[in-house]
Amino acid sequence: DFLLGRMAAGDARPNLMVRYTLDRMADGGIHDQLGGGFHRYATDAIWLVPHFEQMLYDNAQLARTYLRAWAVLDEPRYLAVARSVLEYLLRELRRGDGTFAASQDADTDGVEGATFTWTTDELSGLDVETFPFEGRKILVGSVPPEVRARLLEVRSRRIRPGTDDKRLTSWNALMLAALADAGAVLEREDYVEAAVACAGFLLGTM
Repeated sequence: DFLLGRMAAGDARPNLMVRYTLDRMADGGIHDQLGGGFHRYATDAIWLVPHFEQMLYDNAQLARTYLRAWAVLDEPRYLAVARSVLEYLLRELRRGDGTFAASQDADTDGVEGATFTWTTDELSGLDVETFPFEGRKILVGSVPPEVRARLLEVRSRRIRPGTDDKRLTSWNALMLAALADAGAVLEREDYVEAAVACAGFLLGTM
């Protein structure tokens, strides 16, 4: 975010590093290429193999970072990533009171990454890039829309990872800020309304 601020002020020197980092994260296995969120961290130096937990605070800040990168660099892909992260959070972590749960588990039935990884047979004949992970495959790179829809349908029939539904004020504040920024910049009333609902709970109940 600091480097993007320097770039917005006219300093072109961080450009390559910022683009490289954002691109490699978006293409890596740390990014859920189907659902839109980012996993908690990578176990390597190139954002390829993740620890599959998905955290509210990571994703809220990444959504805001990719949104700002789009505004500074005018790269449409960064806007698409920001939107997909926000949609993931609204779909998977938003609670009925307008707040957001803390995280989604890495494990499903005691197996890490079971919800997010694939067998060779499941991906047979599909135009996707993968990386091996404990006898299964992690999706990397871009996934064609028709393939994404097909795999999401398959994944929807799997057991969902558990959700840690505690509400943390600071993490929700990060999400509120991301929604407010995106709502203002993109003129998305639904994002603004979600931010207002979250703020109402934080300022009232919390």
